[in-house]
Amino acid sequence: MSRLSLTKASLTRQKGLLKTYHDVLPSLDLKRRQLSAERDQARQSVKALQERLRFLEEEVGRVCPMLAHEAIDLDGLVQLTDVQIGEENLMGTRLPAVDRVTVAVADYGLLSLPFWVDRVVECLREALRTQIELQVAEQRFERLREAERTVTQRFNLFDKVLIPRTRRTIKTIAIYLADAERAGVVNSKIAKRKKEKVLGR
Repeated sequence: MSRLSLTKASLTRQKGLLKTYHDVLPSLDLKRRQLSAERDQARQSVKALQERLRFLEEEVGRVCPMLAHEAIDLDGLVQLTDVQIGEENLMGTRLPAVDRVTVAVADYGLLSLPFWVDRVVECLREALRTQIELQVAEQRFERLREAERTVTQRFNLFDKVLIPRTRRTIKTIAIYLADAERAGVVNSKIAKRKKEKVLGR
């Protein structure tokens, strides 16, 4: 650590730093609160998508209990063919966003398969889309959580370390300069008295 310079120039520099820190703090606090709100929203989104997937699984089990029937082959009936993930910038944090999900349904004979296959196809299509959306929502949540943690660390650095340290430094320099000024006044008075004594002889 460099030695502290106890000069007026150093005092001015430290006061400038303190002002800068105070100027930065509110914007960091605002960003932290905004990221926190977005993270909460992302968490709700993840929960909603998880519940939607559970509902779809239960729906298939409830509406289509014959799904386990070995004579009916549903392999390859619904397939994910294209997923396009974009990116959005939220307060300097790059977040993934679902641009497009394409699900292909194989041709199947409407008369050769039971009526409930249509409902299974609907549920599978929606489940595939929901799974992709859930994966992206989980990534968004993690990135927002990490961004919030980073901004909170920066906020704490300014609020709990840099600002108090700079205030202490300013106080130290100010006390030193005041003491030096008083000592200078006392020394000049002593020198004046000595001079008067010498001249008075």
